[in-house]
Amino acid sequence: MPDDDLPSAAPSGGPTPPALLHALVTAPVIRTYVVDRDLRILRTGTLTFGEPPERVAGRLLTEVFRLEDPAAPARVLRRNLPGVPETPGPPASATPPPAGPALPEHATPSGDDGSGPAAVVRAHRTDTAGTDRTFAVALHPLASDAGTGGPPDASGPGPAGLLVLAADITAQERTVARAAALDAVRERVGQSLDLAATCQELVVALVPGFADIAVVEIVDDVLRGADTPTGPPARGTPLRRIAFRGPLGKGGAAHPVGDVREMPHPTPYSLSLGDLRPRLVQLAPGLPWYTTDPDRAASIEKFGSHSLIVAPLALRGTALGVVSFYRCGGSAPYDESDLAFGVTLAAHTALSVDNARRYERDHTVASTVQRRLLPPGPTSPVALETAHVYLPGRNSGSWFDTISLSGARTALVVGRVDGQGVQTASTMGQLRTAVRTLAALDLSPEELLARLNDVAVQLAEERAALPVGDTLRHRPLTATCLYGEYDPFTRLWTVARAGRPVPRIVRPDGTAQPFDLPEGPTLAAAEGAPFVTTEIALEPGTLLVLHSGGNLHDRPGRRSVDEVLSPPDRSLREIGDAIVYNYPPAAHPDGAVLLLARPAEAGPAQVATVALEDDAGAPAKARTATRAHLAAWKIPKDALYAVELIVSELVTNAVRYGTPPLVLRLVRTHTVTCEVRDASLVAPHLRHARAGDEGGRGLFIMSQLASRWGTRYSHDAKIIWAEVEL
Repeated sequence: MPDDDLPSAAPSGGPTPPALLHALVTAPVIRTYVVDRDLRILRTGTLTFGEPPERVAGRLLTEVFRLEDPAAPARVLRRNLPGVPETPGPPASATPPPAGPALPEHATPSGDDGSGPAAVVRAHRTDTAGTDRTFAVALHPLASDAGTGGPPDASGPGPAGLLVLAADITAQERTVARAAALDAVRERVGQSLDLAATCQELVVALVPGFADIAVVEIVDDVLRGADTPTGPPARGTPLRRIAFRGPLGKGGAAHPVGDVREMPHPTPYSLSLGDLRPRLVQLAPGLPWYTTDPDRAASIEKFGSHSLIVAPLALRGTALGVVSFYRCGGSAPYDESDLAFGVTLAAHTALSVDNARRYERDHTVASTVQRRLLPPGPTSPVALETAHVYLPGRNSGSWFDTISLSGARTALVVGRVDGQGVQTASTMGQLRTAVRTLAALDLSPEELLARLNDVAVQLAEERAALPVGDTLRHRPLTATCLYGEYDPFTRLWTVARAGRPVPRIVRPDGTAQPFDLPEGPTLAAAEGAPFVTTEIALEPGTLLVLHSGGNLHDRPGRRSVDEVLSPPDRSLREIGDAIVYNYPPAAHPDGAVLLLARPAEAGPAQVATVALEDDAGAPAKARTATRAHLAAWKIPKDALYAVELIVSELVTNAVRYGTPPLVLRLVRTHTVTCEVRDASLVAPHLRHARAGDEGGRGLFIMSQLASRWGTRYSHDAKIIWAEVEL
């Protein structure tokens, strides 16, 4: 039971504190004292904790014992004697009286009903060895059966004095303290799955209750995630001091936290680590191993440490580190029961350290997989500047992407799969791949998210079909995604979202642009509500901030998000860094991905549009216009010839099978894109013509000349496009 749970004294006439009374009753030795009204000791038992009676007689009770409640004796006396001061008793005389005034032979100890002490208090005193010990002290008022309540020479009513019973409960107190320390360790240590935090939680839980100083040192390879061999580590293996707590904080320690060095040998620390057995050492000046480790010897002397427990942190025969507990000054030295308790603490800590080590290793693997599955480097979209910020954390499922689409458009994507570990990272990779595959089909944002949701549902069903013993089976799949397409020529951003992430939009003048983007259901959600597409016009210089989680919101004591994003004409890298600086690491413990984009002027020289008549002369007109524009753009002749053939084939198909109006558009970027638009929703299909077929070779020839081609739809037309690399 913690000290705070023990009342300092029983109220007059009230019940005795049960814990102290139990300790008093069960104590192997109880010493007695008789004190007068001034609390001066008149008589004692034959032996008073190693001191002869004559050394105690005549002294004040408050001089012999340091009462945690010094006013308790006065309260007991004042029950029947008004006017007794709060701290009674004159200064002790230099020469104690030989026997003290005699009490009546019929004086008897009594509570209110004669059944128990009027008060039980905790007290302390230092024994002859200099060790502080704890006592349960019972105070009984002494009353006469004549009813006067005082000694024969007393002039007024009241108790004759006090009968004091003192029991040494140091052993019981240590047992209670060890139980409290073990409860604290089990409650605190190992909750964070962070190795350094786990070790720091241990020393915080044990100092000052069980130890005056606690030190944890971990094999450096364990911290680095390397495999450690079974058995004791080889001599010379470096250890890192990972946690320290003492009366002076970190000052005065032999080595600072974070220091890496080999363990000197032979010392109790190296021997404990070598045979994986604990050591109990009573420290004294001039021990032989002090010369082997002079830094620790100097620290021991500085702190006044006199007792040491060293216990290895080992699990399944593998050494992970070593923990050291010290007691200093007046603290009782460690004994064998403390050593056994230290081994228990070390075993629990070793398990927590191993769990943290395994988590760190899994997290490192998952983070590596995640980074491998993210885009390898920046892209160069048309008239769109982009940058990203990756904040690593516990979550390994955040991703972003910039995808080049037909017609010089760019898709901006951010998403997140909830969870940790390699499985979360692999699921993220599957969804990112699905997004890129669906984007190549030129689907609208709401249709793409609907198809992506189908993929997520299939992945969730695969999880549910795993064996019962697989932990992944019981982890629901939850994912979010935002997908938007930007057209540099119309300056429209068409976007839809599944789940939480809402983008921030800042106008070139630094003001926030309101953007009402309906929230769709999360991926693989049960409700299956439809996704909604929203369009917004973006003027050049507008800043877009897309993020994978809910970390972009104002926080107390920090600049507002709008202030951080202004002015938006800075470099995107600078803006991204400013966002990170404005949020402490605790603001994004799960990690996050930020994708920043800023539209620019596309320029009329990059695009040419030609309206065509729906007649047999349309292909010739299209070829003539194509040669003129490509010559103005200084396109190489081999590429010009390929583009001219593709345009001729696409326009011919549109005249034969399409519906007017017909429009040809040429777009020049790092490629030349040919687009033919008509009002029919019927798309051509590529066929592989046989040797005797008279038709079916046009699209095949086009597919061989183009690096890629496809079809996309709007609400009232279709566009067949093809790209030729320059």
